Amino acid sequence: MTSKVNLEKVESIPKSIDEGILYVSERFKVAAHLCPCGCLTKIITPLGPHEWSLSVKAGKPSLYPSVGNWQLPCRTHYWIRDGKIEWSYSWTDKEIKHGRAREQKKLKEYYSSKNRGVKKPFWRRFLKWIEQKWFYYTSA
Repeated sequence: MTSKVNLEKVESIPKSIDEGILYVSERFKVAAHLCPCGCLTKIITPLGPHEWSLSVKAGKPSLYPSVGNWQLPCRTHYWIRDGKIEWSYSWTDKEIKHGRAREQKKLKEYYSSKNRGVKKPFWRRFLKWIEQKWFYYTSA
């Protein structure tokens, strides 16, 4: 089991990664590390306003929110804070379902707010209109 995490900034995530290292690609806005439970599964965390955020103090990385590996057999749940693994409790299936629904809602709200007020180009609206008319006439 890994208890400490060091930061390594990379251009892109290497195919082979080491335990106890959080690899961060600012170019591709992604971080990767091996599951700290020892199962050696590569964990990928996309970085962005609707995903995980990375902060670094004195060279020690922190990821927010927590990492929950619900799809893995180990089902680990932990935080990476100030270069250390802080274990959290395992979620129930109901908590996982609720958490995923909450994340999907947050993601949908994020992207819909990005698209608000942005008018699609005329040609795209025209093609959509034709598509709707075509469907109406061919299904009648």
